[in-house]
Amino acid sequence: MDLFRLDGDVALVTGAGSGIGQAIAVGLAEAGANVACFGHSSNGGLEETAGRITALGRKALAITGSVTSEADLAAAVERIEKELGALTVAVNNAGIGGAHAAETLPLATWEELYSINVGGVFLSCHAEARVMLPRRKGSIINVASMSGSIVNRGLLQTHYNSSKAAVIHMTKSLAMEWSDRGLRLNALSPGYTLTPMNRRPEVADQVKNFERDTPLGRLAMPEEMVGPAVFLASRAASFVTGIDLIVDGGFICW
Repeated sequence: MDLFRLDGDVALVTGAGSGIGQAIAVGLAEAGANVACFGHSSNGGLEETAGRITALGRKALAITGSVTSEADLAAAVERIEKELGALTVAVNNAGIGGAHAAETLPLATWEELYSINVGGVFLSCHAEARVMLPRRKGSIINVASMSGSIVNRGLLQTHYNSSKAAVIHMTKSLAMEWSDRGLRLNALSPGYTLTPMNRRPEVADQVKNFERDTPLGRLAMPEEMVGPAVFLASRAASFVTGIDLIVDGGFICW
């Protein structure tokens, strides 16, 4: 359906070198967008993502930088606008995780996670909105987590959970602040997903518990976040703003 097509759109995806970010970047290209992939390039993931996009006949950029750097983000947006065209879609996916008992959690660990998961999302939105607001057009999707709405059984991650709750509420707040200037902002909150982190042998038993506790009986594949992201980015969601779209296989129902 044309409502879900992104032909003519220019998208930016942060954290596009692997996992959910990589899947969404490629999925946006499949829907018709030209896509800039932003993040760290230590393992060549950004280049791999960009190669998959160009293989689809779309234009792609691989841009190295940090979401904690205003200068990196500003330079990325400037390059995108110069080489791909006007930025219309952004998926702010970059983030880190971790588990640590709250009573022994070092302040430095808390601050690092918040600087990326919360500060990085805000700085990304800021850089993207700077070019979108004057044109009164744009869709920004912030990747949060079901952990922003529930506390995961058996996991010690107060810092992570609270950071994702902050992303959800930040998204709603920005959606209302910018609603009269043509921007739509929504959060996308995955449940347990079979990313490289959850494919490690040392977490195999934990993954079995995740599968057991998910009503659909399995983890999501990263590609299963593509449909929700394309929906939120497209004209199909033209009257959708300020929501948290939870894609969790039913987990939070229990």
